[in-house]
Amino acid sequence: MTIQKFIIATYNVNSLRSRLHIVIPWLQKTNADVLCLQETKVRDEEFPADAFKDIGYNIVFRGQKAYNGVAVASRHAISNAEFGLGDPQNSPEDEARLIHCIISGIAIINSYVPQGRAVDHPAFQYKLDWYRRLKRLFMERYMGRMPLVWCGDLNIAPEPEDVYDPEGLEDHVCFHIKARTAFKDVKDLGLVDIFRKFNPGPGHYTFYDYRAPNGIKRGIGWRIDHILATNDMAEKATSAFIDMDTRLAEKPSDHAILAAEFSA
Repeated sequence: MTIQKFIIATYNVNSLRSRLHIVIPWLQKTNADVLCLQETKVRDEEFPADAFKDIGYNIVFRGQKAYNGVAVASRHAISNAEFGLGDPQNSPEDEARLIHCIISGIAIINSYVPQGRAVDHPAFQYKLDWYRRLKRLFMERYMGRMPLVWCGDLNIAPEPEDVYDPEGLEDHVCFHIKARTAFKDVKDLGLVDIFRKFNPGPGHYTFYDYRAPNGIKRGIGWRIDHILATNDMAEKATSAFIDMDTRLAEKPSDHAILAAEFSA
């Protein structure tokens, strides 16, 4: 990178058209270089691409009606955009859950990992398999070849300090040991948790369930949105933060924006 500052952010919008009043002003305020969006919940033909183009952002996206959907917005050119996991099992749902592309010489992986429903549900095994397939994509296409940043709602709280009640939640699909191990298997390819590089300890959450009364005030949260990077990018990271203003805004998503700043 030849620029002095490079901001990469991730946001599960929980319906993009319902959160444009948060997304567009945030981009204008921060001039973020890359924003990865998940759960856009909009078909491609209805995607509000002009809202991004009008403020100088390029945009690639893949969606489905009412659920899933991912997008990457960038102030820089986006090249080599591909959707899904690129294996024989690749499906339209996979394509609406993952975009990988190259921006300013950096591989950007934006993923909305399946939640898993319940530990005894087939969807949980699908989630574990999805992580294995993602690991294969990283190994075959990216690791050791170029700088990489992996963003998204990864639906995993990796460590006890990443949830408000680790004992009570040990069997939850987003904190179960099998899910955490699947996440670690990908991370162990050589990826650094950028947020944790700068923010140790408990109480840092990106997700607060709407259904928990006064959940934010009571600290009933999860850290399931992440920005991870290869060592060459991690060495350039200068800060990382959760923008709680986006969770406290009018008509918010149940997630906050997570952002990291990198230097040249």
